[in-house]
Amino acid sequence: MGCSGCSTGRGCSTASPSLPGGCKNNGSCGTGGCNKLSVFDWLANMELPSGQAPFDIVEVRFKNSRKDFFRNTNKEQINVGDVLAVEATSGHDIGVVSLSGELVRLQMKKRNVKLDSEEIKKIYRKARVSDIEKWQEAQKLEHATMYRARTFAVKLNLQMKISDVEYQGDRTKAIFYYTAEERVDFRELIKVLADEFKVRIEMKQIGARQEAGRLGSIGSCGRELCCSTWLTDFRSVSTSAARYQQLSLNPLKLAGQCGKLKCCLNYELDSYMDALKDIPDVNNVKLETQKGRAFHQKTDIFKHIMFFSYTTEPDNFIQLSVERVKEIIAMNVEGNKPEDLAEKVVYTKPVEKKHDYENVVGQDSLTRFDKSKKKKNNNNKRRNGPPNANRQAGAPNANKPNVNANPNQNPNQNKQGQNQNRPNPNQTKPNPNQNKPNPNNNRPRPNNNRPRPNNNTNEPKKD
Repeated sequence: MGCSGCSTGRGCSTASPSLPGGCKNNGSCGTGGCNKLSVFDWLANMELPSGQAPFDIVEVRFKNSRKDFFRNTNKEQINVGDVLAVEATSGHDIGVVSLSGELVRLQMKKRNVKLDSEEIKKIYRKARVSDIEKWQEAQKLEHATMYRARTFAVKLNLQMKISDVEYQGDRTKAIFYYTAEERVDFRELIKVLADEFKVRIEMKQIGARQEAGRLGSIGSCGRELCCSTWLTDFRSVSTSAARYQQLSLNPLKLAGQCGKLKCCLNYELDSYMDALKDIPDVNNVKLETQKGRAFHQKTDIFKHIMFFSYTTEPDNFIQLSVERVKEIIAMNVEGNKPEDLAEKVVYTKPVEKKHDYENVVGQDSLTRFDKSKKKKNNNNKRRNGPPNANRQAGAPNANKPNVNANPNQNPNQNKQGQNQNRPNPNQTKPNPNQNKPNPNNNRPRPNNNRPRPNNNTNEPKKD
């Protein structure tokens, strides 16, 4: 996770010629920051009032979560991500600017560091290429030095665990971070390490949570550890926090990477404590009823629901509201017992609601965009029939229908005039073979002298 500069320990770089490479994002990393405990400068886009000089103290980050404040005595233009050579106890150290501007003033106030404190060291200069190369060579020796120091601690039978080593930027000093449950006499170990690595040795004891924060890892939630990304205030976590949240006291699930209880158990503890104020404490109280004695099983805190069971039926969970539990407790204090735990519910017949299934989800008609067909107005059209002989040109009522017409008149009578000019479909079409000569005219005709039957109906019929 992070930028391309993380592999070299350089962090997010600016377009500085002293530090080539990096992600060129001017300190505003889109992945949450290349460094641990990165800070978002929400005042970076705000301009200072005219005539006010920028704040002359910056926050510099070193390996892992070690940070310190340094004064810009040379009044140089320093941005987040610049690599600086700063003053150290002996020699100089190399670090990356993690915060600058007015937000540093708020960070110093939060950490109770005075602006005129003599403990604030000064900035020498922006790191040169030679300074950065020497710093990177020292970082490559840290893992080998840590494993070698662990070997010496085992030979001296010291009950300690060396978890990390940090070289100073000028490679003249090394800080060994270790964890131990008891006090350790490491004077002999310092002599051995000084002779072996030829540097000044400093031993610093840290806790289990600080060790996890320096090493970093992925928690059970699938994200980076809180102690290695943003958490700086390590508060004590007790098992009572798990009890209030009704979590199973399983050390395998409640313990973090450091072996201690997870810090996230304290995140929602205040919300649970506020919700438990309205719920009676019935862990040591049993409800007395005429049916029998009932004991508490579990509680749904945010739904204000409690579950009880009779001593004779421990597997039968009865759901009760918090109000009902308070009512039974008040009755027991007065010496009364309800019939049972169940609440008296007055049954009311629900009103049947008719559903309109034609338009349940508010859909419109599918044909709402179709164009409606307009009806033809035949009253104003002139008919194709013969002209009315009685119609006079220019008469005002010439085009109006006769309202005095006989209603019993056949409507087909008025249509006769309309059909005169129309072609008759039943009219015989002209024969195309009419003018052609008939080939049968030259054939002999049959004898027509045969007697014809008498069709006179007055003559009697023959038997």
